[in-house]
Amino acid sequence: MKDQLVVRRNSRGGRTAAEHLISSLRCLYSYAEADGLITEFNNPAKRVPKPRRLASTRRALSERQLASINEVAATTGNDPELDALILRLHIETACRRGGGLALRRADLDMEQCMVQLHEKGETVRWQPVSLTLATQLAGHSDDRGGGKPTDRLLRYRNGRPITSRRHDHLWQRLGRHLPWVATQQVSTHWLRHTTLTWVERSFGYAVARAFAGHNGRSDAGTTSTYVRADVYEVARALAALTGESHPLLSAAVGVRGVNAQGLIGPSTRDGT
Repeated sequence: MKDQLVVRRNSRGGRTAAEHLISSLRCLYSYAEADGLITEFNNPAKRVPKPRRLASTRRALSERQLASINEVAATTGNDPELDALILRLHIETACRRGGGLALRRADLDMEQCMVQLHEKGETVRWQPVSLTLATQLAGHSDDRGGGKPTDRLLRYRNGRPITSRRHDHLWQRLGRHLPWVATQQVSTHWLRHTTLTWVERSFGYAVARAFAGHNGRSDAGTTSTYVRADVYEVARALAALTGESHPLLSAAVGVRGVNAQGLIGPSTRDGT
């Protein structure tokens, strides 16, 4: 697997490819063992060690780095309005790339200022967003959206829904204008790290865990059973993140001591 690996710019020597191969073989042989075709003692996959997974190189971006990325995205390219909207969506919600791509007009609740995210593992969750972002998403859908509520929301000017290639082209362009983006191989997932790190530092681990959409026992330690956060606390964190009030806060404790600008601050209709 390592010898035949297609080397890309983010290659790490084929360790992940080898790990996936061994995991697949272990799964295959476990079925054979369960069906009585082999015994546990004769299972060769269990005796093959997997390469130790290296620590991720992704990290949270600084405020200056985040501002530079937003500025370049909103002032360059063939569709800066779309790119600025994509970045704001991922910064505010900390959603994965697939969650943004799967967003539909039916997933936007304007009254409660929330979006329904469909992410990996077939997980579905409602995430609070600012009024600014909700308005931008609704306007984008009205201008470019499909004819059905279940059609995907983010679209090119010609009406076609975007794909993962839009993210690839966006970060390639950002890398040309900001060399450190290309050098460090910054991607959309770095925005998730950035937002969740900020939320955890400002509002604690429980709120960050809820903000991220982590709800399984394997996602955290036993402490999470006692410090589970709800959607109102996520809305409170979002209000501080964006500097905007949120409708859900009227049913919960008011936000005190919130930075008026938040992490990204209010934006205009065009995403600047």
